[in-house]
Amino acid sequence: MRVLFLLVPVLALSACNAGNSAVEGARSFGSGFGAAATAPLEDFNLRREHIPTVLLQAEANPYDLRNLNQCTTIGAEIARLDEALGPDTDEPPSPDNPYLSERAADAASKAALDAIRNTATDFIPGRSWIRRLSGAERHRLQVQSAVQAGRMRRAFLKGVGMQRNCAPPAAPSWFRPQR
Repeated sequence: MRVLFLLVPVLALSACNAGNSAVEGARSFGSGFGAAATAPLEDFNLRREHIPTVLLQAEANPYDLRNLNQCTTIGAEIARLDEALGPDTDEPPSPDNPYLSERAADAASKAALDAIRNTATDFIPGRSWIRRLSGAERHRLQVQSAVQAGRMRRAFLKGVGMQRNCAPPAAPSWFRPQR
């Protein structure tokens, strides 16, 4: 009987969390709906994904160490890259999204938005040719190249930070500098 008294509040709190997750999933869906519905504009190169300056700089010179002679400056450059790329693979999961119900709501929202995007672009005959002729495919490849260069630069800078015995974020999160 005591277990039942303990179980009821736990179930109530988890139900509240599931409700909040559903609301957040609906917000996520709502904010991405416009982009998914107007996806054909990207095929005609009328709307382009912006490439952040830090990624263009990384693409131009991924191993540049000018003005990166202190751990704080290396950490600041890594933070700029993190802002453009999202968290690195060595980072622990975000505490903003710890619940399974929240991850499920995000996945459902993403699946629905992907379905809308695919439906919106499926009606375009010869879509691959239109993307090539409009320059959209070339821009997509430029974005991919800049992202890859940014990831490579971030990894390089974290290696430099380790070599210089810097603490994270100027080194991988698992690295502990020698004192």
